[in-house]
Amino acid sequence: MGDWGLRPATATDVEAVAELRAVVLRADLERLGRYDAQRLRDGFDPAHTWVIETGGTFAGCVALRPAGDSHWLEHFYLAPHLQGAGIGSGVLRELLRRSDRDAAVVRLNVLRGSPARRLYARHGFTVETEDPVDVFMVRQPSRRFDPPRPYPAPRSRSGRP
Repeated sequence: MGDWGLRPATATDVEAVAELRAVVLRADLERLGRYDAQRLRDGFDPAHTWVIETGGTFAGCVALRPAGDSHWLEHFYLAPHLQGAGIGSGVLRELLRRSDRDAAVVRLNVLRGSPARRLYARHGFTVETEDPVDVFMVRQPSRRFDPPRPYPAPRSRSGRP
């Protein structure tokens, strides 16, 4: 999978993120008539965004934004030359572990026809709704992080505790 790490994003990361988004999504967004280079810059929120680094250099980003009773997985971009090496799966597993600890539902939308949909399905996301551009997916929290249930007190043969 290679060495990778996450660091909190800062406002100065917006241009690198916007440039990567253009590289990763431009063809799909243009195919769907939705390309807008300024859209990410206007909505960039470093408070819920992490930068993915490999070898100490910028490799991608991902956001996990709290929203009511769930978290929204957004802006998950990885440099094309690093895709398919397991980094995206590792990052996704880490963020899902955090959400599981919080017992939070995770939601996302993925462009129709995007190969990323298979990645999300492998990690437990299911289709909730679709529209002409996006597929909206949801993942329930894993129960493996639920606190263990207390065992009932042992009973004596007389039936009393």
